[in-house]
Amino acid sequence: MSRICIRAAWLFVALLWLAGPSAVAMDARPQLLNVDGVRVSLEFLDSDFTNGAEPLVAWVKRSLGIVAAYYGHFPASELRIRVSSTSGGGVRHGTTFGAHGALIRITVGREVTPAELLNDWVLVHEMTHLALPDVGPEHVWLSEGVAVYVEGVARAQAGNRPAVDVWAEQVGSMPRGLPQADDAGLNHTHTWGRTYWGGALFCLLADVQIRQRTGNQVGLQSALRAVARASGGLVSDWPIERVFAVGDAAVGTNVLEELYARSKDTPLATDLPALWQSLGIEPEDGTVKLRDDAPLAKIRDAIMRAPVDSTPAGSDRPTP
Repeated sequence: MSRICIRAAWLFVALLWLAGPSAVAMDARPQLLNVDGVRVSLEFLDSDFTNGAEPLVAWVKRSLGIVAAYYGHFPASELRIRVSSTSGGGVRHGTTFGAHGALIRITVGREVTPAELLNDWVLVHEMTHLALPDVGPEHVWLSEGVAVYVEGVARAQAGNRPAVDVWAEQVGSMPRGLPQADDAGLNHTHTWGRTYWGGALFCLLADVQIRQRTGNQVGLQSALRAVARASGGLVSDWPIERVFAVGDAAVGTNVLEELYARSKDTPLATDLPALWQSLGIEPEDGTVKLRDDAPLAKIRDAIMRAPVDSTPAGSDRPTP
């Protein structure tokens, strides 16, 4: 399933697509929503969904709320979501655009059920792309890695997915992000596994290390919130170095810059079994068991726990 967020290099493709549906606008059925101050135009290119519009509207509102809660605010004031239908059920794939206004194209099966929409990850993943500035095609591993990592954590924090299931997915899928023979650093190896799960592994390592250095006061979430606030998200073009500098400043560490320096050009070896053990995550019969006596168990639990938003925006940095 393709999950690549296209903004700059594929802008021409986006403009062609936008021009196409405008010719058949009569077939669209837009619904104008206001979700916590975010103006959403939800457009159906084909309105023959078996269960009608209500489950789709609820899905959009829920997904937007999950992303807004993770970042402290939704990373766009206006959003267009264009839903294309296809045969069968489920949510198939999506693409996010940041230029000329936030736009998400997503394909959904005509027989999609409310349960499938409740358990969907695709729309949260795509909405997460809106919170990170465009860092260029060389660094797509960061935009995709953040979206993969944040999707699970944000849904767990919102109660939309059990934390143990997120950890089980990470245990099963993070090995796909490990460097293979002849791989180079993240900036130079653009395979599917290294792009999506290699980027997600970078985020996990950063999250754990930030929490270790700050006494578990803050983690990657605070860094990403700061980047979203300072940049305005996908509407901006930032060098990746600026992303990490702003993120590190927000949490009072150099974790992101150091981790990037170690992994951008050369493959970074990671002992995943040792990491899971230190976090108290044990594989067990296709899922995992969480142990509270592990040295980093409190960090593991804090990652999946929604932060208490009792400080003003911009005050995520721990007190020295």
